[in-house]
Amino acid sequence: MENTAKDYKQIKGWGVDADPKNDPTYPMRDRMNVSQDPNSHSHPEPMQHDDTEMLKSNERPRVSAVYGTTVPPSGLSGLIRRFAFRYSENEYRHWLPLIVADRVNVVEGILEDFTHGKIPNIFAEKGYAMEWKHNRTAFITKMAAIAAVTAGVVVLLTSDSDKKKKSVRKDKGYKKGYRGYQDTHAL
Repeated sequence: MENTAKDYKQIKGWGVDADPKNDPTYPMRDRMNVSQDPNSHSHPEPMQHDDTEMLKSNERPRVSAVYGTTVPPSGLSGLIRRFAFRYSENEYRHWLPLIVADRVNVVEGILEDFTHGKIPNIFAEKGYAMEWKHNRTAFITKMAAIAAVTAGVVVLLTSDSDKKKKSVRKDKGYKKGYRGYQDTHAL
């Protein structure tokens, strides 16, 4: 089988942009003062001014022309976000800290409400009233799961089984790592 050169303009859908005179992006290039060199490194100026701290991907050399910054990173959540943006977007070290930072930001917002003398209505803000009205079974299941997890954490944190073990050792007069003669024969 011989290797022949193909005219890609003849293949349907291929070579659409092969003719520089029939370039559909030419008006845009002309309007933006971009040269006809496709490898030109001139970029349009950003349309939005960045007067607040903005975290950008380390995979893109510049920010896009328009971007959203609802709140600049601040507090502990901001530190976590800055840590996350040191890593590539294809790593867990980028995305998992961002998820944690979102949860920390929620707690920071609640604490900020308390410091300003406002008691947050978490029940209304989370949409629990509508969930109770329209999806009662799932709401009850969710609240039961939250209660069970909370109870489990409280039990684990307040269990005094370690305290009981330590007090038994002290009562028998054991030193750390030492067993008496009677204890070794009992085994």
